[in-house]
Amino acid sequence: MKIFAPKETDPIETRASLDPAAVKKLVGLGAEVVVESGIGVLSDHPDSSYEEAGATVTTDPAGSLGSADIVTRVRKPSSEEVGQLKEGAIHISFLDPFNEKELIGRFASQKATAISLEMVPRTTLAQKMDAISSQANLAGYVSVITAANRLNGIFPMMMTPAGTISPAKVFVVGIGVAGLQAIATAKRLGARVTAFDVRPEALEQAESLGAKALRIDLGETSGTDQGYAKELTPEQLEKQRQAQAKVCAQSDVVITTAKVFGRKPPVLIKKDVVDGMQPGSVIVDLAAETGGNVEGITPGEETVTENGVKLVGLANFEGQVSRHASQVLAANFANMIEHFWDEESNSLKINLDDEIQKGCVITHDGSIVHERFQD
Repeated sequence: MKIFAPKETDPIETRASLDPAAVKKLVGLGAEVVVESGIGVLSDHPDSSYEEAGATVTTDPAGSLGSADIVTRVRKPSSEEVGQLKEGAIHISFLDPFNEKELIGRFASQKATAISLEMVPRTTLAQKMDAISSQANLAGYVSVITAANRLNGIFPMMMTPAGTISPAKVFVVGIGVAGLQAIATAKRLGARVTAFDVRPEALEQAESLGAKALRIDLGETSGTDQGYAKELTPEQLEKQRQAQAKVCAQSDVVITTAKVFGRKPPVLIKKDVVDGMQPGSVIVDLAAETGGNVEGITPGEETVTENGVKLVGLANFEGQVSRHASQVLAANFANMIEHFWDEESNSLKINLDDEIQKGCVITHDGSIVHERFQD
């Protein structure tokens, strides 16, 4: 079975779907692995490192795409690239399936199997394949480092003969994987951290890391069966914003991580809250790429408000640490392929009765098979 990993075409993408370690693992299964030349340049892996791991390096991505049995990539493909897949090919990547109806239809008409990394169930068995979590973990770390670099001050308390410098106050909104890592990183740097989430169990996790939990009585706010926070009502959102405004006004750094899967993220910090913050304070919005949690954020850019607040809306935060982001992402790909590898046929076996595949296989054998996307 031939596995092909093309180089990413999106100019903001620095990650690679396979690194040399993953290649070595897949070759060990008995697969033929082909990677496009330059796939690892932005993650510190030259072509030679892939060749040493057992891969073939190609300069003909179109030809390899058309002959591959499995294609791994980070970003979703273009419709034209889907049209180049051979019948029965398996394509694994982030697909954004809720917003890509036409692309999903293209996979079905091509009779290709499309696997969406976003849809991998959050179960114990699937943890090793959970690319959303592996990347969010790094994004949370990068958000704090980004804020520290933009803040015109330091994070830790420092006692000097000239006086005492108070620790920076960091407010983390959204305590998922990214939020927890942001809390842990900010605490390591010596900041005083406050955190908020609509889920009581998430607040307890934040406290276990040393953060102060902001508790707001919003009524029913249980999470989904996948571990995500449920979307709030307009009334709940407004009550949350008012309570958060007081904390934001006292914070040096605010980091927002709230994403609603498949939908535009909620606006949690409005302009009046930003206007009430101190000059020089920093807001890092991890949801900026899909619309943002902060009113006035510009996706992919950094701006400064009239009152001197720095708004950081960079895209692909995890791509800022591309070597390690590629390392864990490639491990997710390799673990998924290995888990479903059939030794007898020496191939990846599709079994829609399997709990994990039922959750993340979108199209197969000419049809949209995932029940959430059939209508």
